[in-house]
Amino acid sequence: MSRSRDASSKDPTEARIPGVPATTRLLNAFLTPTLASRHTPDDVFDGLVFEARAAFGDGEADDTAIDDFRVLLGAFARATQFTALGWQTALMDLQVRVENRIRVRRQHRLEPAIGTVEVRAPVFVAALPRTATALVRGVLAKSPAHRAPLLWEMACTETAQPEEVRHRHFRRTARLYRSLGRLVPKALHATELDMAAPGDCAHLLPHGGHHLLRADLPEYRQWLANRDFTADYAFLKQALQVLQYGRPPARWVIEAPANLGRFEAIRRIFPDAVIVWVHRDPMTVLGSHCGLVEASWALHQRHSDPRGIGPAWLAMVSKAIERSRRAWTTLPREAIVDVAYERLAGDPGAWLPWLYERIGSRWSAIDEANLARVRAEPAAGRAHEHELARYGLGPAEAETAFGDYPRLVDRLATARHVLR
Repeated sequence: MSRSRDASSKDPTEARIPGVPATTRLLNAFLTPTLASRHTPDDVFDGLVFEARAAFGDGEADDTAIDDFRVLLGAFARATQFTALGWQTALMDLQVRVENRIRVRRQHRLEPAIGTVEVRAPVFVAALPRTATALVRGVLAKSPAHRAPLLWEMACTETAQPEEVRHRHFRRTARLYRSLGRLVPKALHATELDMAAPGDCAHLLPHGGHHLLRADLPEYRQWLANRDFTADYAFLKQALQVLQYGRPPARWVIEAPANLGRFEAIRRIFPDAVIVWVHRDPMTVLGSHCGLVEASWALHQRHSDPRGIGPAWLAMVSKAIERSRRAWTTLPREAIVDVAYERLAGDPGAWLPWLYERIGSRWSAIDEANLARVRAEPAAGRAHEHELARYGLGPAEAETAFGDYPRLVDRLATARHVLR
């Protein structure tokens, strides 16, 4: 791979996609020599883990979950269109995740009482990407009786620390996302990143489609399709115990598209969890999500053919819905609360109090004020609404993949009872 090819500012694919600044292409040219490490991903991974364990005094060399990250790094290394910046941001994200896993496990080892902390009746919000995020994070997660992990806490999960230590970690996370915003301002806007606010809990879930926002990784997608995610939620519980230790109890709200399709794993680790499934016609959001993926791929790859995005994400989303529907018929009735996105978005003042009642929480004046604030904010992400044809999909193909689910969503939007 020559330096001149990476340094070129005339890449036709990048020229078609808005939001990739010239500074990003220049940075790619500057970082090109670092791509050589892609040829030895095992050595890179071993070095990363060694440094993390040395920094935190970790002695758990047999942590299988750490080695699972080796699979992910190997998939990134084989992504032939990866830019130098894409490779470096993948390494940076992996380093944060490995360090945080070691940090969480170390705190449990040094303070065994952390493992006895109860995580009572957590609420897991499961929905298609770009569905009700503002309402969930702005109202449900900020209710006085609830708590959701903040973005910076998910990058550095620790027990109660002196304020100066917390501020140091906060500033580190802030710098990370400010850097991303300078490279691709559009991506920062679309994903609504705010390190002091509740975030997508995929930051605490080791594996899932969130890694595919950088590139299409066929081997990794297949690995995910066959994965039992119970261990991922076991780690999530350990992290929540760390964050709750020594603090007033609160009911955790865990929101992530990754929860869809993982209901059984969630209930294995959290037997009293309530899963709020926000139903929305996937045909209305798939193109929008593909647009977000395209913008992200433009940052991480030299050539991003949008026609490769649709088939991969259609397969993943339809499979997640299929698995969720199977769990829907086998889990206890009280485990899942069904609500239509159209109802939440159309009349949240009526349906959010109803949802609170269903999950066993109490709607308050503070929740009412939070809702008013969220409704006054401008909608985000409309720039990503695109036609499916751009992403290699036809309407018939998508409709076949989802079967009768869109009709069930329509019924739920008008039914007087849940569809169970």
